[in-house]
Amino acid sequence: MSILKRFSDIMASNVNSILSKFEDPAKMVDQLLRNLQSDLNKVKGETAGIMADEARAKRSLDECNAEIKKMHDYAQRAVLAGNDDDARKFLTMKSKQSEKLAQLQKSYDLAASNSQKMRQMHDKLVSQINELNSRRDTIKAKMAVAKAQERINKVGASASSATSNLDTFSRMEEKADRLLDKANAMAELNASSDDGMDDLMSKYETCNSSVEDELNALKGINNNDVEDELAELKKQAIETDTEE
Repeated sequence: MSILKRFSDIMASNVNSILSKFEDPAKMVDQLLRNLQSDLNKVKGETAGIMADEARAKRSLDECNAEIKKMHDYAQRAVLAGNDDDARKFLTMKSKQSEKLAQLQKSYDLAASNSQKMRQMHDKLVSQINELNSRRDTIKAKMAVAKAQERINKVGASASSATSNLDTFSRMEEKADRLLDKANAMAELNASSDDGMDDLMSKYETCNSSVEDELNALKGINNNDVEDELAELKKQAIETDTEE
């Protein structure tokens, strides 16, 4: 597995960690920081290994270049000494080292590229950790305010529910008052209806008997008085005639 693939897995694990703990941003930030710090330690180890590979490749490349230069110098000395056969041997060795140099150069270029990428990854992680550290307090402060607001909202909802209950209680109380007033009014009407009828019946019963009695009495008094008075007048008239 290449180091780039391993780094991709590291970053993917951080994303999964974020998603799995998304319900609590404050805890998520702390966990992400721990993950990043752990990842940074891994990247540091990998970066150190890649940089060591780069250093070894550079050392081998330098040694090969030095060997080529040395063979070239010895060939020159052999030519100056008039020993062409020795010069050919040194040049042959130089040629072999030159062929080796091409492979060493490729290895060094790859190691240097990997080392550069690893250092970039390392620096990116360090930057992320520093940024997250600087934002952690802000995030936690926001979370504290959000939780406080959430508690206030819950209290507000309870207060609204209590107000609704009070309104319902008031409506029930008002309804009970209306029912009571209606019942009292009905009782009063029932009582008034019974008393009125009795009074009305008594009135007519009283009036009939008293009126008739009084009328008969008046009739009797008038008849008796008239008859008595008429009889008295007749008596007086007879007495007068007798005296004459």
